Amino acid sequence: MAQKSEEDDKVRLDKWLWAARFFKTRALAKAAIESGKVHCRGERCKPGKEPRIGDEFEIRTGFDEKTVVVQALSIVRRGAPEAQTLYAETEASIAKREAAAAMRRAGALGVTTDGKPSKKQRRDLFKFRGNSGGE
Repeated sequence: MAQKSEEDDKVRLDKWLWAARFFKTRALAKAAIESGKVHCRGERCKPGKEPRIGDEFEIRTGFDEKTVVVQALSIVRRGAPEAQTLYAETEASIAKREAAAAMRRAGALGVTTDGKPSKKQRRDLFKFRGNSGGE
């Protein structure tokens, strides 16, 4: 279980995201917050924001977007089972993530091709882009 101490009452958002294992490093957490990938109540956050128990955050990592509710605060990064006790993902978020993953697996998102282009198609691409392509 996450340890509760007086210094945990004033934890920075980037440190909490790192401790909850959403990002591998604090620098990545800070960069994600600054680039607008973390929202609280629909608004962008700052890395120094102090999360409170009960706050709801929308966190975008890669293709996934999670909506989590803060359940505990910690500034110490521990194992994954302990990190999962720091937050709870909402039911709607889980359903939305699973639906998006199913669509990605089905190939509904992104471009599907017949494979790599033939030599003629590759030449046409290079001609279209205006570069020589090593020729």
